[in-house]
Amino acid sequence: MTDDRISILCVDDHPLFQAGIRYLIENRPDMMLIGFASTGAEGIARAREHVPDVILMDLRLPDMSGIAATVRIREQRPSARILILTTFEGDVEVQRALFAGAHAYMLKNSSPEELVTAIKHVHAGKKYLPAQLAVELAQHVGESVTSREVSVLKLIAAGNRNKDIADQLCIAEDTVKGHIKRIMEKLGARDRTQAVAIALQRGIIEL
Repeated sequence: MTDDRISILCVDDHPLFQAGIRYLIENRPDMMLIGFASTGAEGIARAREHVPDVILMDLRLPDMSGIAATVRIREQRPSARILILTTFEGDVEVQRALFAGAHAYMLKNSSPEELVTAIKHVHAGKKYLPAQLAVELAQHVGESVTSREVSVLKLIAAGNRNKDIADQLCIAEDTVKGHIKRIMEKLGARDRTQAVAIALQRGIIEL
């Protein structure tokens, strides 16, 4: 007899979260947990070995990002269906995950019922995004920060002055000022400190 249950691999390095996922999945007759992976490399290997129907992927793993692991898994199996589960709700992180090929992006504080619904959507080949994240994405359409502006933001976050930034990026100090002005306009920030705070919150940069 064939097993019609949805097979699930969980890639996450937090024991308490793993225990919660185990309890949720093992108490459902329509799903089965085929294992855990605590690193991105282990997740990639187990996804190749077990070919699960759905992969639950943490965004922050000890050896690589969940997005990088998602890209690697889908390079090996383009039909792989991956659901990102994380505490990070920045709209830029969501965009990166979906662009990398994830079918869904959910927060770890979601209800068990919503996670089950998302797993079923992903298994059916559909995209799933909670309402609050969809609204967040819609609010920032057209506000994309360029790669150079991201570099400037990272240097500001590291405590560099305009002159230091100019020296490190090999550009004029006036050019740096222009970048910062555009960054603050795009992010709706009143000063560079708030710009960094907003960039961190939205996942544009990481510390």
